[in-house]
Amino acid sequence: MDKVGIGIIGCGNISGAYLKAMTSAFPILDIHGLGDLNHDLAEAKASEFNLQARTVDELLADPKIEIIVNLTIPKAHVTVALQALDAGKHTYSEKPLGINFAEGKKLAEAAKAKGLRIGAAPDTFLGGGHQTARELIDRGVIGIPVGGTATFMCPGHERWHPNPAFYYEVGGGPMLDMGPYYITDLVNLLGPVSQVAGFAITPRKERIITSEPRNGERIPVHVPTHVAGVMAFANGAVMQIGMSFDVAGHKHVPLEVYGTEGTLIVPDPNRFEGPVGYLRKGGQFEDQPATLPYADGNYRSIGVADLAHAIRSNRPHRANGDLALHVLEVMEAFHTASAEGRTIKITTATERPAPLSDSLVDGRLAK
Repeated sequence: MDKVGIGIIGCGNISGAYLKAMTSAFPILDIHGLGDLNHDLAEAKASEFNLQARTVDELLADPKIEIIVNLTIPKAHVTVALQALDAGKHTYSEKPLGINFAEGKKLAEAAKAKGLRIGAAPDTFLGGGHQTARELIDRGVIGIPVGGTATFMCPGHERWHPNPAFYYEVGGGPMLDMGPYYITDLVNLLGPVSQVAGFAITPRKERIITSEPRNGERIPVHVPTHVAGVMAFANGAVMQIGMSFDVAGHKHVPLEVYGTEGTLIVPDPNRFEGPVGYLRKGGQFEDQPATLPYADGNYRSIGVADLAHAIRSNRPHRANGDLALHVLEVMEAFHTASAEGRTIKITTATERPAPLSDSLVDGRLAK
């Protein structure tokens, strides 16, 4: 299968994980260069991975590049993606698709008008641990899905990230930062969301960075940092969700799914691997090892590889624009529900992504 030319815009903290997987696990991807507004950053990352640093304009103008991988900060996602579409490129963005539903919808409409594809992280739901959970649900081992819990809670990213201010700007916060992993995985497992209710609060108006090199600097907080809510799914299941940058510690597992006949403990949605805990009604929890591929490491960029294979095979890609836009609308709905004191009906529809039951290598991919 012919390789697909890739250009990467944004060489920040997450780019290393993408580049490591792209250059080692997915031979269909042919990287033609890295660009960043900070050219020194692009040069350093290019040197690390034996690639070429280029300007953003050069990447957009290169006819060999078919997909722009957009690893910029959230508030730049849509701007850069629109530039890629204008240049005739498909585009795949880091999460979230946009900082609000309106701009995400604008991007989706622009892609449709130009006949181009858009995709977005997270792609962790394609990992073997999550696909094994999907297989168990599809086989009916937990019976009728009833509900569950989705929990991400921590004290805040200013503890470890070298430049954490954007996590507290518009487009950040725990829901838009970590919510994509959990909600995307739940759509993979259960299907689309139909309604949302929730509350969002901002206990602190500023944070003190304790990581280097900005240790001691105070940064303002412009978004809710503790969000609790409920999602009603189209299939009838009702899930509780909690996303927080204000919790010192907790004992909840990241993701549980309950059914009439059993319960699943799903691996961390921010990771690809991990066993699935399964409890049959009346029994005890047992680990079900991941039986599907991509459960043995960090395959961040598998969504890009799936997009590349989909372009060559003329089939839908899994981490697609409809899915990302649906998740973005759901996340925004928690804030709207809190501000307006009402339940929010979700207007977008999306299909569950096709299950991944084979390898991406040489294009062997489940249709």
